[in-house]
Amino acid sequence: MNAVRPADVVEVAPEVTEALSQGRAVVALESTIISHGMPFPDNLTTAAEVEAVVRDNGAVPATIALVEGRLRVGLDESALRRLAQGEDVVKASRRDLPALMARGATAGTTVAATMYLAHLAGIAVFATGGIGGVHRGAEHTFDVSADLTELGSTPVTVVCAGAKSILDLPKTLEVLETLGVPVLGYGTEEFPAFFSRTSGLPVDHRVDGAQAMASVLDHHRRMGLPGGVLVVNPIPAADELPAAEIDDRIEQAVADAERRGVTRKEVTPYLLGRINELTDGRSLVANIALIKNNAAVAAQIAVALTGTR
Repeated sequence: MNAVRPADVVEVAPEVTEALSQGRAVVALESTIISHGMPFPDNLTTAAEVEAVVRDNGAVPATIALVEGRLRVGLDESALRRLAQGEDVVKASRRDLPALMARGATAGTTVAATMYLAHLAGIAVFATGGIGGVHRGAEHTFDVSADLTELGSTPVTVVCAGAKSILDLPKTLEVLETLGVPVLGYGTEEFPAFFSRTSGLPVDHRVDGAQAMASVLDHHRRMGLPGGVLVVNPIPAADELPAAEIDDRIEQAVADAERRGVTRKEVTPYLLGRINELTDGRSLVANIALIKNNAAVAAQIAVALTGTR
């Protein structure tokens, strides 16, 4: 089988192509946070603000999505608005892409799909809110996010606020260990729980600062280790929701989802929306704050990484 050539399947925006060709820092951004993570117009506003944060920290943003059957790395305002407002926009993991491309669909890309497409385009650093993981009750449902297996196989560094706290965090960390994915705490020794800064669970290693993180990532690349690296960056203290408070809301949202029969890829969007209702909008404010914080850190790491190559 012939090797995949990125130009054959992915349309990379001119600004992103130029930055990559010049060895400048680029940060990939996912699009399900636009299509399925937030209501309109918060989703569109946040998408623009996150891209601005990346630029303010010295890197070029590359939001990734499937638009009218075309895989695009780097989106213009029209494409962002299409994702934010389109009622027919679906959620796509990597395995969904060929079928959706064939029918000319528009989709927000999950962490797994975004990682794969970022790698095809030659982008090494990706910022998101929180990764998917092992869902609660997975010992009965076997509901485990494809984000984890993608991290185990695709060499992209993912900067996030941990795994979404709607998940089973201990089991998620066990799977990451089994897959050989390093979990590096950015200025923390504890795995963050998305809305909360702490979970009581340790990370593999604490790394302080973008330059130190870039050194770790460069050694990972030089060794030729397979798979990605997970950099966990806690939500800013001023924006976190106390674990005791949010855990009660999560338990209620999970129970509501089970009662309604919500399953598979619809679970996470439903739970995030329901938690937002139960917290009177405070979880949305926290979500926006943490993704901006992750974008800033990812850009700083990407800039530092360009200096190691």
